[in-house]
Amino acid sequence: YKPAPLSEKAPPDTFVVQISALHKVPVIYSIVSGDEKGYFIISSSTGVVRTRKNLTLGDFPVTFTVRAIDSSNASIFNEVSVNVEVIDENDFPPVFPSPVLEERLKENLPATQIVQLKAQDNDTGRNGILTYGILSGGSKFRIDEATGILYSTVSFNYEEEPTEYQVVIYAEDDGIPEKKTGYCTVVIKIID
Repeated sequence: YKPAPLSEKAPPDTFVVQISALHKVPVIYSIVSGDEKGYFIISSSTGVVRTRKNLTLGDFPVTFTVRAIDSSNASIFNEVSVNVEVIDENDFPPVFPSPVLEERLKENLPATQIVQLKAQDNDTGRNGILTYGILSGGSKFRIDEATGILYSTVSFNYEEEPTEYQVVIYAEDDGIPEKKTGYCTVVIKIID
């Protein structure tokens, strides 16, 4: 049996799977091995497996064995394994080390790298994979969505207005069930 993955936030008494043994007399179900930390409980009569307590992501996947015993003769039984996986929920949004960064850019440079932005996301797996983008103020700038490197796309002249730009950058995770986003403003000052 390989039931649908459980959320790490699944509360106690969450339905996991129903084990079903075909036999001419009623059977008695029990978990016989593999659930050393006691995460699961099975109904001896229906074969319904439920969570017994809150789940700890680091303990999974877990494979445990369920035995079905003939209710009139304990020497007649069969066993099946159940593999349970747990999904890491998207708990944390990306966070930049500082909400505002100030960068200086010399005038008359060709399009150039300005700064590499790096947000931190404490989730694992796809919930911690970040994509960067420009939310606003980016008409003369671009960002590499994978590396977070911010570039100018034009050459600036100090004598022409403006001499300061505010570019709002976002980092978005690839989270399930929903993506989370963090923001940072880069103030770019054009230097004479």
